[in-house]
Amino acid sequence: MDRIILFELNEVPYKVVDHFCLHNPDSTLASLMPSLRQYESYSEDASHLLPWRTWPTVHRGVIDEQHRLYDFGQDLTEIDRTYPPLWKILTRNGIKTGVFGSLHSYPIPKSLENYVFYFPDTFASDSRCFPNVLSYFQAFNLEMSRESARNVAKRIPWKSALMVAARSGSLGLKLRTYRQVANHVLSEQIRSWKRTRRRTYQAVLAFDVFMKQLMSGKPEFATFYTNHVASSMHRYWAACFPEDYDHSEFSEDWMKTYSGEIDFAMSCFDRMLGVLVEFVEHNPEYVLWITSSMGQEATIAKPLRTQLYVKELGKFMACLGLGDAEWEKRPSMLPDYNFVVHEERAEEFRDNLKLFSINGTGVHWVNRGNNFFRINLGHSDLDKKSTTIQLGDRYVSLESMGLDVTRIEDESGTTAYHVPNGILLIHDPKTAVPWDRGRPSVSTLEIAPAILDNYAIQRPPYMKVPVSIQ
Repeated sequence: MDRIILFELNEVPYKVVDHFCLHNPDSTLASLMPSLRQYESYSEDASHLLPWRTWPTVHRGVIDEQHRLYDFGQDLTEIDRTYPPLWKILTRNGIKTGVFGSLHSYPIPKSLENYVFYFPDTFASDSRCFPNVLSYFQAFNLEMSRESARNVAKRIPWKSALMVAARSGSLGLKLRTYRQVANHVLSEQIRSWKRTRRRTYQAVLAFDVFMKQLMSGKPEFATFYTNHVASSMHRYWAACFPEDYDHSEFSEDWMKTYSGEIDFAMSCFDRMLGVLVEFVEHNPEYVLWITSSMGQEATIAKPLRTQLYVKELGKFMACLGLGDAEWEKRPSMLPDYNFVVHEERAEEFRDNLKLFSINGTGVHWVNRGNNFFRINLGHSDLDKKSTTIQLGDRYVSLESMGLDVTRIEDESGTTAYHVPNGILLIHDPKTAVPWDRGRPSVSTLEIAPAILDNYAIQRPPYMKVPVSIQ
């Protein structure tokens, strides 16, 4: 039995991996590639590909139409009972497990038996973690994430940051990481556009915390999730891969400014990889799996100057007929907004949503059942003066409905978007030999059962036989 570290490198495809290795031949990744077992993964999910849908497919071994995890904030009780994630299956079978940031890992389990550590995803509704010291970092992490959903916030949440700094030793935060962060904050004073890199430095800090738990607790299975490369790819693919577009509307200055952002994000991953490779080689009972649940490819190279967001939720919901005590906000990735509405008001809320339109077009929304609603906003490049908001025959101003047309500081649209094909890389220092099999296709449905096979745990009957991962 191997001990597996599952590094969840969100949405990264081989195009980005190969580009980074080509331009960084001395990197850990480039030097390791010849001996890595390499597979091209693909998602079989049937609905619109989104990470909060494709990662549950990886973790649960069934496609989205079965696990039906379509949005953050859904009640996981029945889903976990029918199609539990890997970490629940493993801990129930006595495997010491650590979870760090994997999507849909909130809330923290009621029973922590066989968990070495448990750090829920960045869409958690509170900061509770196990062990408790991790909660201080999660509080900081959540505050940073909430404030920088689209434009990166200028301010630093000093209260939670100082709480983290005071516990640096027990959290595992390293002096060199603090130096990197301090140097970066200083560089922002000269080049303000670099503030976008704070998303990446959040991942760098989180990785220190993860490594402390991994090294001290030595779990038999552990996950670590990071979105920092995916975030950069969405925004800056057009600057890194201009040849992927027939036409680009970005200026030469924009292209030059952001051309290195994907490689910068990958370089931070590469440093994480170097630390993990050293750990695995000193602890040969471990094997490192690096995977994405899907990939990205080019879309259109067009600046995005504004998007529509909810600025004041109370006003927004009041215009849709609900008082403050009649709804609860659930976590979401902007510009989506998730709510649970009190049962006695759900029908009225649904009727009001049917009347809600922007510039004459109805707003897209979904009712997932159990009074759970997702509302999609994010309308781009609106003119504040000419935008019309209607609730049936009634016209409402942007301000009175709590809406705001927000300027996008880096003008980055979605220059790359989700595609089924991703990566699966496996590093086993015990069997490291040149890999000469190309990149065979493997369904992401095979990852969970292959991991269970490693621990000699009987696969649930709904899981695939993992024939491709060898």
